[in-house]
Amino acid sequence: MKKVICAFGMMFASVGSALATTYPLTIENCGYQETFAKAPERVVALGQNTVEILLLLGLQKNVIASAFWPTKVLPQLAEQNAKINTLTVEIPTLESILAQNPDFVPAQLPLLLGPESKVAKREDLATVGVNGYLSPGMCATKKAAGDMYGSRQKLWDMTYLYKEIADFATIFNVQPRGEALIADFKKREAALRAAFSNNKKDLSFVFWFSSSSPSADAYVGGKNSASGFIANVLGGHNAITSETEWPTVGWESIIAANPDVIVVSSLDRNRWALDNAEEKIKFLKSDPAVSQLEAVKKGHIVIMDGQAMNPTIRTLYGAEQIGEQLRKMGLNE
Repeated sequence: MKKVICAFGMMFASVGSALATTYPLTIENCGYQETFAKAPERVVALGQNTVEILLLLGLQKNVIASAFWPTKVLPQLAEQNAKINTLTVEIPTLESILAQNPDFVPAQLPLLLGPESKVAKREDLATVGVNGYLSPGMCATKKAAGDMYGSRQKLWDMTYLYKEIADFATIFNVQPRGEALIADFKKREAALRAAFSNNKKDLSFVFWFSSSSPSADAYVGGKNSASGFIANVLGGHNAITSETEWPTVGWESIIAANPDVIVVSSLDRNRWALDNAEEKIKFLKSDPAVSQLEAVKKGHIVIMDGQAMNPTIRTLYGAEQIGEQLRKMGLNE
């Protein structure tokens, strides 16, 4: 493996087709070339999204360990995932990863694999002859010093995810499975857009991921993040205008934005009390100022799987989850 200098656009070039993979296979990923002599057999997948894509492609026998789980695995994948060693639901160490003797370490976030990562850098893996991979959607962010998530000038969409699915399908020589999965997601997105295409109002959304305490600023989905994509699919827009992927926003600013709908995340992790959706709703309804928001007074608060606020396969599931709640509120008309 060696680092190469190339435009970000190159990473979106197709690396496979319906034809079987011919090894050695070389792909471009986030400015790096990765060459595979054969399909990986000992994968340590970093990030829930990475694991779930591999499982949806039927590759559970190739995945030996995983780490970094904001929520529980998709129910339909629980049986497959139970056979995979979970190193930690939080951030793993490089030592724990290499102890699994992996031949491939794909990652969901730069926090887990990247130039500023405290877990692993591409060079760390190259030194021991292990291929790495970073979600293409994260390569499209613009990084600022000390910001692990970056910002986006362009709205995230499912094409980044389709690139990731196609890359994995080609690396593991299961292209038909990848094509079927992509086709399913495209069909579901089209159906959801059609269901909300006749909205009379351009609904504004705020997507609240979490807060360290009720008095702290809120971590929310940025304008062009997966949250912005969900709002767009549902015929609306993100009320947060920051291009930062995960801005922290004071409640005074959220009150000023006056969103039509407040989306609160449900997280299975127990890092903060406000990871819990019910605790978020309790704050919204009890805070003297926030409780006066029209969205709160009208009960336009919806709950969504927190992982879906990340740019992942869960994003479309999250959009469907919100869509169902909006229908019950009569907000799809």
